[in-house]
Formats: sequence, structure tokens, C-alpha cells
Amino acid sequence: MTTSAIPNWFKPALWAALIWNLLGVFAFIMHLMMTPEMISKLPLDQQAAYSNVPLWSTIAFAVAVFGGTLGCILLLAKNAFATPTFALSLVAIFIQQFYNFIVINSIKMLGVSAVFMPILVIVIAFLLLYLSIKRKQQGWLN
Repeated sequence: MTTSAIPNWFKPALWAALIWNLLGVFAFIMHLMMTPEMISKLPLDQQAAYSNVPLWSTIAFAVAVFGGTLGCILLLAKNAFATPTFALSLVAIFIQQFYNFIVINSIKMLGVSAVFMPILVIVIAFLLLYLSIKRKQQGWLN
């Protein structure tokens, strides 16, 4: 397998993806730090949703954001483990979104605008997985 040249946009895009995933880690930490007082200031339906988040959804959230972050670091390090790490992160995203859209029906709770961020998260996760697969095929990852 021959190694092809990496396009000029690849590393800046990967650094941007790392920052994106670090923002996800920050959102996860903020989610964990929500106090009962903070939750009490939300509308009633959102209070119920935040108060009753099942452990499996919280774990999926953690795997999604930490997996995406680790995947970016591995891809920057040219490590082939980036691909399965991104795949695991994507599966976790789907599990988390199952909770958001099926279990608590976030569209009914928050409106159609609740769809945009999850779609963006899924698209970026797919792109990162695709990029890691392509770079592996091109011999760039060890």
C-alpha cells in the first residue's frame, strides 16, 4: 500500500474537529454538574427529562464525546485505532439520540430546532469516521 500525500486542509480540519469534540466533553461535564436548583428553573417537561436521565444514556453521552475526542487525537497521531474509536463514538451518538428523540421526544419538548444540533453531531461523526477509513486505506495510519 502506498502512502498518498495528505491534503493541506486535513490537519486544520482535524484540529477543528478536536476542538468540536472538546466542546462536547465540556457539555457532558456541564450536564453532570446540573444541580437540582438549576433543573428547577427549566420548564416542567424539561425538568422531568433532566431529572430522569437513565444511566445508559449518560454512558452513551460520555462514550460519544470522549470517543470522538480520543479519535481525533489518535488520527492526529496517525494511529489506526482512530477508526474503531470513531465507530464506537458514532454508535454511542445513535444510542444517545435514541433517548433524546424516542424516549423523551425532544422535538415535542423543544420544537423542531432540537433536530439541528443532533444532525450536525451525526454528520461530523460520520465525516470523521470516513476520513479515518480513507486515511487508513491510503496508508497514512500506522
